[in-house]
Amino acid sequence: MPNTIIIGSGSYLPTKIIGKDYFMDSVFYTDEGEKIEKPNEEIIQKFIEITEIENRRYLEDDEFNSDLGHRAAVAAIEDANIDQEELDYIIYASNYGEVNKDGAPNFVPSMSSRLKNKLGIKNRKTVNYDMVFGCPGWVEALILADTLIKAKKAKLILVVGSETLSRVTDPFDRNKMIFADGAGAVVVKATDEENVGIIADSSICDNQDELLYLDYAPSLKKDEDQRPLYIRMNGRKIYEYALKNVPVAVKETIEKANLDIADINKILIHQANAKMDYAMISRLYKLYGITDYDHDIAPMTIQQFGNSSVATIPTMFDLIQKGKMAPHNFKSKDNVVFASVGAGMNINALVYRFP
Repeated sequence: MPNTIIIGSGSYLPTKIIGKDYFMDSVFYTDEGEKIEKPNEEIIQKFIEITEIENRRYLEDDEFNSDLGHRAAVAAIEDANIDQEELDYIIYASNYGEVNKDGAPNFVPSMSSRLKNKLGIKNRKTVNYDMVFGCPGWVEALILADTLIKAKKAKLILVVGSETLSRVTDPFDRNKMIFADGAGAVVVKATDEENVGIIADSSICDNQDELLYLDYAPSLKKDEDQRPLYIRMNGRKIYEYALKNVPVAVKETIEKANLDIADINKILIHQANAKMDYAMISRLYKLYGITDYDHDIAPMTIQQFGNSSVATIPTMFDLIQKGKMAPHNFKSKDNVVFASVGAGMNINALVYRFP
């Protein structure tokens, strides 16, 4: 059975940096629709203390999701040094598609087909898939790529995660300060080398009471037009769900790889909220009876890039791989965990071993 290795990576971070001053004139409302009377300076500072998000990136008005994905994909293809016409699949993870400037999602045509067109790939046998799986979408797309390769349905696959969340946030919701835009991509290839690549994975979908912890809902300001829909989070429910379930899922995946936490060199966890990420990593180690660990095990990008959903893990992977997040690095035979949680609620994790 072939294994799946990453042979190239790329990412794109929009050049527009959005700091806290951008939100000083905002008017914020509670989930109950009541205007928050606290000074914005106090609201924003409290937000930074919890999430650690100082800056985030927004795309320009004349840019679209597929533009970001295209730039990341071009970088990954160049890094892999392949002929793009030989790609068997393009898998594009996104949750809102080609969002226009009014915030309307658009998946017709699909994001993967738009990307294939922008890349200029003429091969009719290059199949395009879209992955809509919440924030864990890119990790799930990578799991799908591995499944296709192990089933000998493909040898070369482009896996992209790109999102433009700045266009689907409610102007009156404090949580809009979490979200950001960006794109990351990898090219994966089949190899006959043993014990390398994706050596274990798992996915969990809790879609009962958890279904609407992340939702698409009207503005919190009730006298605004209630027809447009925006991303809406139940932050407390998500936090409790993630802390209870993600560490267990990651531990199970590590065990599935026949490894121990001491064998893991890096944990690339979805950058959703710094407080939540720290807590999930801490709880993971406690499952192994460990309270003191090297915090460099889990690199962080959220402080400067915000939460770009499906793009956070592939972007972080690419930056580390390209030496842009020193002292973090990857070495031959390193075991790296990718893990994410998001809308659905969905959780996934995989263990990747570098050749």
